Amino acid sequence: MSRRKSASQFEEAMEELEKLVEQMERGDISLEESLKSFERGIKLTRTCQQALQDAEQKVHILLEKNGQQTLEPFTDE
Repeated sequence: MSRRKSASQFEEAMEELEKLVEQMERGDISLEESLKSFERGIKLTRTCQQALQDAEQKVHILLEKNGQQTLEPFTDE
């Protein structure tokens, strides 16, 4: 999966998750709909967690030098 597609899926999952939470917080849906929304929210959360783990793995790979991991200071330039 390309990095751009992964980032896009993460952003879409976060948007949908936020909408589900808002809808559930309003309390204007039935218990059955709330349970379906909760189940969908769990799936979206897992998708987001996987995307973050993938990104972390890529960062570790990129920072590995000469077979050893090194930490580099972050500069926002």
